[in-house]
Amino acid sequence: MSRLPFVVLFFSMLTVAPLGADVTWPGWLGPKRDGWVPHFEPPAKWPSELKRGWTAKVGDGYGTTAVSGDRLYVHARQKSDEVVWCLDLNDGKPKWRNRYAEPFKEGGGGEPHGKGPKANPTLADGRLFTLSITGVLTAWDADTGAMLWRVDHRSKFGKRPHPYWGATTSPLVVDNRVYLHFGDDEKGFLSAMDVETGREIWRNGKDGAAYSSPLYAEIEGVRQIVEWNHEDLLGVELETGRTLWKYHLPHRGTNQNMPTPSIHDGHILVGGEKRGIRSIHPHLRENKWAVTEKWHQTRAALNMSTAVINDNRLYGFSHYGLGEMFCIDTTNGKILWKGPGRTGDNVTFLSIPGHVLALIDDGELQVLKADGAETEILAKYKVADNPTWAAPVLLKDQLLIKDRDSLTLWRFSDTKKK
Repeated sequence: MSRLPFVVLFFSMLTVAPLGADVTWPGWLGPKRDGWVPHFEPPAKWPSELKRGWTAKVGDGYGTTAVSGDRLYVHARQKSDEVVWCLDLNDGKPKWRNRYAEPFKEGGGGEPHGKGPKANPTLADGRLFTLSITGVLTAWDADTGAMLWRVDHRSKFGKRPHPYWGATTSPLVVDNRVYLHFGDDEKGFLSAMDVETGREIWRNGKDGAAYSSPLYAEIEGVRQIVEWNHEDLLGVELETGRTLWKYHLPHRGTNQNMPTPSIHDGHILVGGEKRGIRSIHPHLRENKWAVTEKWHQTRAALNMSTAVINDNRLYGFSHYGLGEMFCIDTTNGKILWKGPGRTGDNVTFLSIPGHVLALIDDGELQVLKADGAETEILAKYKVADNPTWAAPVLLKDQLLIKDRDSLTLWRFSDTKKK
């Protein structure tokens, strides 16, 4: 029998506010974790510059901002503490703040990336879920900032109870459960927990954790969690935790399992450092799950950057060429174009009708025309002077940029629509 997790519940007379219906951006890459922005209509002409609204010093970290109504949620670090913020969208002023001690020592070579946190907070049904850099999951009341419960499995693992660079996987909420892979590089498990209490409902596998985040998908009519852990890409039945299918794609040496896969037309597009990009097709054959590889493109690869899809094309950033953007036809794996090399160390993407937004880690935001024909940059904006590794958040006519230690709101100077 598996050991029970260490769960701490914090009881109070407070009720959890029903912040659910107006959640604009629940966390990592949006509502479906695919970077698609459903509420943004591109302007008829992109403005020559953006208007700076406000800037708030929130602390270090790579986590994106979650948005509900006029509230913003940020998970960051200030000195030896991790800090959770709720800010007012209109002026950037705090509505509440909570903090807890979270000492962390970077693995060798990770010093330039800081001490995190690196996972993205997730907002759902009045609760905010955060994962510390050391792998502790916490649920917060999104209205008041009260800590509701924590799940801490660190005692089950080694001296470093998290992946080498720290815990970066982002909690996933589907219905009334939160899903997360706990563990270090060598061992771990995917866990389904009750959102109200943190109680574990099921546990899957024994493989170590990776840096990728889990996805929800319905494949062949079966609801499942798709995750890429330290050893495999796999599908896990949502309700029971049973493994449905598995594709071996392990993390070995510096070949890290870091980007979040993309799901498109029943295929899973996954790429890893020095291993190219693959289209994987899990499907039922005579009532049994089978997995086939549709194509494997070796001239582009994904290191730390997660790609997005726009109109049957995959837009991403390869570490080949010392950093180059690319566009791939999702039907056959053919590279449609590659951008110039030495672009940067990382790019985060968002996808909107006819366009892809690319935030380079040097603080430049590029608007790319998404027709697949060639690399065409429609607009460039300098949105930060410090490194920008967190994914941007695009609202109806505003843009949120988290740089090394600050969150800035930008406005589009031309709001005329198509």
